[in-house]
Amino acid sequence: MESALVSEYHRLYSAAESRQPLAYLRLRHAIRNVIDQGVMEAGHALPSERDLAKALALSRVTVRKAIGGLVEDGLLTQRHGAGTFIAERIVKPLSRMTSFTEDLRARGLNPRSEFFERSIGEVTPEEAMAMNLSPGAQVVRLHRLRYAGDEPLAIERSAVPLALLPDPSVVVDSLYEALDTFGHRPRRALQRLRAVVFGAAQARLLRLPTGSAGLNIERRSFLDDGRVVEFTCSWYRGDIYDFVAELQSE
Repeated sequence: MESALVSEYHRLYSAAESRQPLAYLRLRHAIRNVIDQGVMEAGHALPSERDLAKALALSRVTVRKAIGGLVEDGLLTQRHGAGTFIAERIVKPLSRMTSFTEDLRARGLNPRSEFFERSIGEVTPEEAMAMNLSPGAQVVRLHRLRYAGDEPLAIERSAVPLALLPDPSVVVDSLYEALDTFGHRPRRALQRLRAVVFGAAQARLLRLPTGSAGLNIERRSFLDDGRVVEFTCSWYRGDIYDFVAELQSE
């Protein structure tokens, strides 16, 4: 791993010799490139600052600056007393309709939820419009923090018509699995994504600095007969999640 990183650093040095970019930027690009090439995989430890500085004839201050920038970008993560590691990222294809729980299980991760609310109440005007419900209709509301093991990944607020989910207590991890028990698993969905900046309360829940970048996803899911079964707003950590869409020409 170290030899691949050293080779990439010197390749970038030679390619940009006429411009002489700052050494910490070259090292940052070299680390990013070997991660993208799959030489360094998620969870693997980066060589120590001392070893990198020695191998590349750089100061430890320069190495620390390069690594610090990649930690801020979410490509690296630092564990006190253990070192620097390649950050785990979750790639979610937008062309497949899967739940948060299914996505994590498929990657060998352990999904769990911390519930702030699991209740039944009267539909709000926003929920009524999103789900085509009449005023006064009853809905199940779920507000929770979604985890992979001990790592918080997303904040989620969901509303489901009570007629389709008569017992909210059956939702433990996967909302879709709970809906499936009543024969109401969604078959298609519409999603809207936008970039957001986390405020203090959201950042605290996700263990991020205030002002960190994230993704807000609004999803409406439908049954085969066209009824809206779910209206969910989620806030995902931008340093862990990548959403990928496949596009085809006609």
